[in-house]
Amino acid sequence: MEKAWGGRFKERTERIVEEFTSSLSFDIELFEEEIQASKAYAQALFRAGVLKEEEAREILRGLDEILLDWKEGRIRLDPSLEDVHMLVESLLRKKIGEEVGGKLHTGRSRNEQVVTDLRLYLKKRIYQELDLLKDLMKALVLKAEEWLGVLIPGYTHLRKGQPVLISHWLMAYYEMLKRDKERLEGCLERVDVLPLGSSALAGTPYPLDREFLMSELGFSKMSENSIDAVSDRDFVLEYLGWAVILMVHLSRIAEDLILWSTEEFDFVELPESFCTGSSLMPQKKNPDVLELIRGKVGRVLGDFCALSTTLKGLSLTYNRDLQEDKEVLFDALKTVEGSLRVFASLIEGLRLKELNLKKALERGFLLATELADYLVQKGLPFREAHRLCGRIVLYCEERGKELSELKLEELREFCPLIEEDVFQFLDPLHALNRRNLKGGTSPERVKKAIEKAKRELGICETLFSF
Repeated sequence: MEKAWGGRFKERTERIVEEFTSSLSFDIELFEEEIQASKAYAQALFRAGVLKEEEAREILRGLDEILLDWKEGRIRLDPSLEDVHMLVESLLRKKIGEEVGGKLHTGRSRNEQVVTDLRLYLKKRIYQELDLLKDLMKALVLKAEEWLGVLIPGYTHLRKGQPVLISHWLMAYYEMLKRDKERLEGCLERVDVLPLGSSALAGTPYPLDREFLMSELGFSKMSENSIDAVSDRDFVLEYLGWAVILMVHLSRIAEDLILWSTEEFDFVELPESFCTGSSLMPQKKNPDVLELIRGKVGRVLGDFCALSTTLKGLSLTYNRDLQEDKEVLFDALKTVEGSLRVFASLIEGLRLKELNLKKALERGFLLATELADYLVQKGLPFREAHRLCGRIVLYCEERGKELSELKLEELREFCPLIEEDVFQFLDPLHALNRRNLKGGTSPERVKKAIEKAKRELGICETLFSF
């Protein structure tokens, strides 16, 4: 097929060049957005006096029929066409004739078409991802409510530190994802910008009503500079950066659940429908879904690195290098959405092994800090109390005991200030109740955090009456 830009060339494009430069195989994803933007542009051309009313009607009718053909699978891709924009233009000219169909591109450049379509497409997908993110946040909050009151060892350096509520642990994930939601909403604001009217780089000479285009296409604002508008891919890069942070968070949650579901921890049981087995070892129940989520961080990070590397040396305005923005974006969108979908359902199916958690709380000197705080309340400086407790822990390790197993006489050998009330401080629930400041792990504070999160998410149902 003759190229839209072929008038200046004497030689035909080599087939290997056509194959190498074509983006149709992947930017066909933007087909519906191309129709949407083209319909708005046709109306803007009519309002500007460039198209007659009957011409505008004919173009709009043709575009609607092409969209229906697309949805019903009647469109075959022409490999000689460079991209989705040329495909739609070619289909339109065949459907309504060269004379009228050829007028749609008046004053319009593919440079602005592609960025308009991409912004429309990414906006749509971000709204979907906000819903998916909210579903995962809901699953975590409801699970935190279901398990409220259950204690778990808290870890630093993957070593037992202090007791916390498992609900507090789950709500830490909620806070991570809440920040992700806020970041994505901020990204959406910068995606939601109309570039149409910028033409190739200098702006169109036709008196298009950009306010009309902005309203018709559902954008909240319009670009301020035509050069920037056609060359800007910050919005894609920002989305990819956001996706990396989200996937890092999902990976951290996955890592905890992988560890917690091992025989060595055995705190939770993963739903079987989200696990796989071994082709050799019959006993295996592998956390493949979580491992894949953990592994896909590298994939999304690669998408971000690929585009940032592409952009770093580009002069203004449009360069064909920018064609490389779509495949990495589409890949990241698919990866993120798949990960969010599967994770929300997996969280809903988690089962808790409370007996194992209780046993885990009994070992590991989780209340050593409580003992130090007790000595501080008796008048010792914290550093002296810390040193004494370290000696007590060493004493226990050498004798195979836990702090709760020591008698009062043994404790008083280390410090005569220790009295019978020390055992209150060696109660895990007492340790939790002492941490009643905002953000702490006390049952009262965690309940309030869950209630606040439910209000934020619009969750009305309550599993328990507090």
